[in-house]
Amino acid sequence: MRPFPSRGLYAITQSANSSAYTLFDAVSAAIRGGAVVIQYRDKNPTDAPFVAHELVKICHQHDVPLIINDDIELAILSKADGVHLGKEDGDIIEARKHLGDTAIIGVSCYNSIERAVTAQSLGATYIAFGRFFPSSSKPLAAPAEIDTLRKAKAAIHLPIVAIGGILPENGGQLLAVGADLLAVIGGVFDHEPEQSAFAYQHLFDD
Repeated sequence: MRPFPSRGLYAITQSANSSAYTLFDAVSAAIRGGAVVIQYRDKNPTDAPFVAHELVKICHQHDVPLIINDDIELAILSKADGVHLGKEDGDIIEARKHLGDTAIIGVSCYNSIERAVTAQSLGATYIAFGRFFPSSSKPLAAPAEIDTLRKAKAAIHLPIVAIGGILPENGGQLLAVGADLLAVIGGVFDHEPEQSAFAYQHLFDD
């Protein structure tokens, strides 16, 4: 299992209308551009076990962890480094039992410090808040307040991930108030992924 990094760009795959091999090329490019974590997210997968296995190989060649969105079983099957859980996606304790002590378990906390504190107490590896800005990938997601990151930094000792409409132009304000990693979907994969990922790197330079 690869450890979860403490800072950097967390790239989440955008699989719609692309072949598996296009996705593999895009993920490789995002890693070359500086992504330190990849999450495999596909709401309508056609061959998820194959895709997940290949993504694990690609990520591990670069010593980058691969996290599976929503699906504990697929994380086990593909030997991924962990799983990301939303409200309806399963239990932290159950995930830990099946994936082991060293697995990465991330939890969506939306705009809730209370949910984050609970996730921390149950053994989560990191917590995620958002969405912070309008997002084409998650247009119906409830908004989160930037001040939530400041409060979370005081209450939580885990890495804090921010997500939702994050661009190189607006990500700095999230890092300034407490985010450690910026999770990005369209900002990386809507364009040329290597160059797009590289555009975020100045935010993490200091």
